[in-house]
Amino acid sequence: MRLLVVVNVFDPDLGGGVLFADFCRGLSTRGFEVEVMCAVPYYPEWTDKRGQNGLAIHREHGHRSVRVLRHGLFIPRDPGSMVQRLIYEGSFFASLVRTLPAPGSYDLVMAYCPLVGGVGYGALAARLAGCPLWLNVQDLSAEAAAAAGIVRSSRAAEWFRGIQRFLFNRADVWSTISPVMQTTLAPLARRGQTVHMLPNWLHGSLAETLAHAPSQAHLNGGPVRLLYSGNIGGKQDLIRFCKALARTSARFEFDIRGGGADAEVVERWVQDTGDARFRFGPLTDEAELAAGLAGTHLFVVTEKEGAGGSFIPSKLLPAYGSGTAILSVSDAGSPLGREMAQSGAGPRLGWSEVSTLGSLISGLEPGVLNGWRQASRARSRAFDREEIIDRYAALMREAVDRHRV
Repeated sequence: MRLLVVVNVFDPDLGGGVLFADFCRGLSTRGFEVEVMCAVPYYPEWTDKRGQNGLAIHREHGHRSVRVLRHGLFIPRDPGSMVQRLIYEGSFFASLVRTLPAPGSYDLVMAYCPLVGGVGYGALAARLAGCPLWLNVQDLSAEAAAAAGIVRSSRAAEWFRGIQRFLFNRADVWSTISPVMQTTLAPLARRGQTVHMLPNWLHGSLAETLAHAPSQAHLNGGPVRLLYSGNIGGKQDLIRFCKALARTSARFEFDIRGGGADAEVVERWVQDTGDARFRFGPLTDEAELAAGLAGTHLFVVTEKEGAGGSFIPSKLLPAYGSGTAILSVSDAGSPLGREMAQSGAGPRLGWSEVSTLGSLISGLEPGVLNGWRQASRARSRAFDREEIIDRYAALMREAVDRHRV
């Protein structure tokens, strides 16, 4: 089967980029011919990491039989600016349309959202190729922009949602990564499309690295060690968590490793406060992440209040894979909140409860921590890589067969 994947980030971009590359390689081993249309590497640093950004289209063949075509795009200097984000979305679409497929060149097109520009190109490519379009919703652009404070006008937000809804309904098959997002998407479907729930997973190389990591740290009467590792943007509201934590007298060491739109804000705050309990550094490689998880007591995941269904619960997967307890702050009904309630992998606080952080950390007991760790490791079995990719492959073949009838 000939598959075109349209996505903004791809290996070596961290977060989703590494996962999407792992997915494409997994499909390739299952007999799919996979071609990827993506951007030059830029995320989560929001900078041209290879000096490739421009008009040239870069072809890569070093991804285990997956063909990759990288396109330039406008990289916002301020990702929190609505104007710059709109140019960013539009430039990705404009750059991609320089590469248009011929009729019959693909059996299926899969377009990833959060970038609506990518979904727009996916719809055009599927129409030209004469094949079905699969919409893979990792994040809802309109809702995410509102949650991060990028879109502040209700009229602008509704306009953005309308464009998103129109483009989504060009797709024949929909999928997303959490039950909450599945429920959110279902009413948007205008053609009776089924919304499949296919969660993300811990990609292969990180899973292997975690399997060989040291045993986890014990509570020994010293400071409780906290770790944050990932994107730092408006949706996380990590600075609010840090300020609440700083107001406590608890003994802790908070190691923050991140990049993204608000990373500089958090880094500057850590420097200005001079609180020795906080440390800030850049994102690390997989070996250092595995070592960090082994040495921490609580892995921190935060989600801005009112973020709704825009959060990507995949950030929990490294903690699950290593059996690390998780301290989360989110709305109870969000994908993160519901996942934490289901997993039992650690405490979930609402933002109105962050004043209890000090007592939670100071009162942490080994038996409770070990229970959270066991629950975390047990939950990892729900995100088995091979099973999930097998389900994708089967559903893709069904979609193509239906289209041919």
